Amino acid sequence: MTVIRTAMVLAAGLGSRMRPLTDDRPKALVTVGGTALIDHVLDRLGAAGVDRAVVNVHHFADQMIAHLTHRTQPMIEIVDERAGLLDSGGGIKNALPLLGDDPFFVANIDSLWIEDGVPPLDAMKAAWDPSKMDLLVLLVKKGGGSGLKAHGVFSFRLTARLFIPPTRPVRPPMQMWGSRS
Repeated sequence: MTVIRTAMVLAAGLGSRMRPLTDDRPKALVTVGGTALIDHVLDRLGAAGVDRAVVNVHHFADQMIAHLTHRTQPMIEIVDERAGLLDSGGGIKNALPLLGDDPFFVANIDSLWIEDGVPPLDAMKAAWDPSKMDLLVLLVKKGGGSGLKAHGVFSFRLTARLFIPPTRPVRPPMQMWGSRS
């Protein structure tokens, strides 16, 4: 199984779809079951063996930094995007110097899941094949998610390769990136 020690946690968003909950805090600090969204994600990453998480901040950045200074597992590195929101792809590109050359997880802080059986992050590590993949995406079966308005964002072709229709926005909950050897 591939060892993944680093993760990029996308936490800089404005949280506009979660208003009024995000009128006075970043989306990442909205709580579910008494725990901040970002802590749900960081706890799962830590349990999967990630020891370093790069977290981008923008909206209410000072609150995020204050909250994250108390985290010890995984260790947190902050990428400050207060000067301008970079969105998902720009945030990852901006953080690449901190992420390094080895495969890493990318997580959105507003994706929660219930684990039943093999933890999804462990399944991703087991499935990772750098000779065939540049990206591995964790997906939920159609109808298996809650709170997601878009349906049918991904399709599979007969080759079992992922096909993303060009007219659909893409924002999977968890990804694993790496370079082909």
